[in-house]
Amino acid sequence: MTKAEIVDKMAKDSGISKVAAAAALNSFMESVSKSLKKKDGKVTLVGFGTFSKIRRKARKGRNPQTGEPIKIKATNTVKFRPGKKLKESV
Repeated sequence: MTKAEIVDKMAKDSGISKVAAAAALNSFMESVSKSLKKKDGKVTLVGFGTFSKIRRKARKGRNPQTGEPIKIKATNTVKFRPGKKLKESV
């Protein structure tokens, strides 16, 4: 499902315009992004799931074309754990 399809579905289900639905979706995505940028970033939507920020350690990898070892930097990434209702519905 694409962002445009989500906006269409939100507008249809709630009886609002597509512009308003797009603004609401953009606001939600921006809020989640800002929350995850914080030191202990975490967003919990009861029944749906939890977005959390995790730190991946630096590690050694291998270039698949040449086989030579490379260093992979430590990074922050986002982890999603589905909630009970979402697990049951899928």
